[in-house]
Amino acid sequence: MRGLRHSATVTSPHLSASTLDVQWAGEPLQLLPERALWWPGERVLFIADLHIGKAATYRALGQPVPGGTTQENLSRLDALIVRHAPLHIVFLGDFLHAVQARTPQVLAALAAWRDTHTAIAMTLVRGNHDSRAGGPPAALRIEVVDEPFLLGPFACCHHPQSHATHFVLAGHLHPVCRLYGPGRDSVRLPCFVSDAQQAVLPAFGEFTGGWLMEKAPGRRFHAVGGETVWALPPAD
Repeated sequence: MRGLRHSATVTSPHLSASTLDVQWAGEPLQLLPERALWWPGERVLFIADLHIGKAATYRALGQPVPGGTTQENLSRLDALIVRHAPLHIVFLGDFLHAVQARTPQVLAALAAWRDTHTAIAMTLVRGNHDSRAGGPPAALRIEVVDEPFLLGPFACCHHPQSHATHFVLAGHLHPVCRLYGPGRDSVRLPCFVSDAQQAVLPAFGEFTGGWLMEKAPGRRFHAVGGETVWALPPAD
């Protein structure tokens, strides 16, 4: 697949703002540098592709990868919860990475995390990894639903797709874009990608890869770098 290639330099005049305001389906939303989406009108936080326990899965398969990613992901979620006080968190698929992720350590960390946020409703839209790993333990009190999960004007999905009546919010692709600087310098950054009736969120999980997205007519890219989200100029 031919990837998107932007000619913009890595530095940007939009770097003064840490979040980016957008309007999708007529609703004001915020793209967060933590690679999450905030719907302030309904106090809903959208998280795509958490992939809890991915590092543990690799270690179970004999791959020498570092630990600590589960706690790092949960700590980042904690920070978002403190900042925004959501009433509802919607996970857009791939909450657990695999069956091997269900280690006592990972499950204990999840239970302790959930016990500190008992007042928040949580919904998981089942993704392809969830189908293999199984749903979160019942004690976590996370409702598991199939896509599309309709919430206001949004169709919450894992896989990007079209919907006849609702604006689709999806994950799955772990979208990234490439920016070019002076000379031969370039950098890949996670990004939000939006079309007329659909948006794809970047992966929230720390230990995830990325898919270089193609440009398309009317498609917009919003890069995440450091503590900032900014709109990219039109691609060449």
